[in-house]
Amino acid sequence: MTKRKKATPAASHPTRGGHLLGPPRAAGAARKGTPPKPEPVEKPSTPLVAPRLVSPRLALAAECLVSGASALKESLAPLLDEPLPVTLDITSLQRIDTAGLQVMTAFVRERAGHGRTVEWQGTAPVLATAAQLLGLTSLLRLPA
Repeated sequence: MTKRKKATPAASHPTRGGHLLGPPRAAGAARKGTPPKPEPVEKPSTPLVAPRLVSPRLALAAECLVSGASALKESLAPLLDEPLPVTLDITSLQRIDTAGLQVMTAFVRERAGHGRTVEWQGTAPVLATAAQLLGLTSLLRLPA
């Protein structure tokens, strides 16, 4: 009887394309002689252009009252961490109460505490009057 040599496991003999001798073969590539098919490269449909930075803007409703304070707060919340100045458009504002002023004041204070600004667009005499009566003109940083 003759003795046979034991078969050696494939892992002990790296082959071409193994991790020790080169990159692994692409999926579906032929074993010998046929180079792997190049993967298609997606070309962007539009040329790469630096995005234009636009300051976020929120137009306030005609009425900022206690009944809409939650909705106002929800509208302002995503703008708290915005690094660009946030513009509040007060052009259509006709009525405001202390709840509306409280939400806006908290928003302006929170942004100011993090070094972020709020800009005002338009005029609203009702906001200026209410802020002046409650001593909030400087805190809201309303234009003079």
